[in-house]
Amino acid sequence: MSLKTNLHSLGEKLDSLSPSDGLALLSDLFPGKVVFSTSLGQEDQVITQLIAENLLDIHIFSLDTGRLFPETLDLIARTESKYKKRIEVLYPERTSVEKLVADIGINGFYDSVENRKSCCFVRKVEPLKRALAGNSVWVTGLRAEQSPNRADMKKIEWDEANQIIKFNPLLDWTYDQLIAYINENNIPYNPLHDKGFISIGCAPCTRAISEGEDPRAGRWWWEESKKECGLHIK
Repeated sequence: MSLKTNLHSLGEKLDSLSPSDGLALLSDLFPGKVVFSTSLGQEDQVITQLIAENLLDIHIFSLDTGRLFPETLDLIARTESKYKKRIEVLYPERTSVEKLVADIGINGFYDSVENRKSCCFVRKVEPLKRALAGNSVWVTGLRAEQSPNRADMKKIEWDEANQIIKFNPLLDWTYDQLIAYINENNIPYNPLHDKGFISIGCAPCTRAISEGEDPRAGRWWWEESKKECGLHIK
């Protein structure tokens, strides 16, 4: 039976459930086939807490692009220590990174959108595809209010590019709701958030934002684009 079968009815069930109950339902329906990709952002830290505290059978992984902030790497260790749950860290293929740098230079992603997307593909998209292969459900920390590109997303949808069900349990959460939950549950988070870094990716591609700026304005701040890296395309 195709994974896309009865996706609509499953979505109706999930819409009535809390994020933790939704995660539990999917882990029961697809045992050993639900994975969560964390970039250690605030949303992702909430989902990690829900998985760990409820002892859910959901595998957690993260992508180390080789250009992450030290604070992000340190957060992996702090999160594992608090929740006593290992986060699998995946890396880009060495030969692909070496060829990319040889072709465009160490910081060639600044030169064009095409170069930047090539860098994202090598360092993020390809490792993600490896991590998702053979699984049935991909859990993400996407929220609708993060950017206009995500406003029309649903909590559960079919990801055509990766041939997998995608579940966005915090899709309808507001930023204030997110921060309140983090504070109430003493969830570890990246200290860069307190310095104006709302959306945190690779160090060369992320800056702090000013009050009133769009939350995604700090990502690939030198270019005019949809502010996406290619991980979340249908």
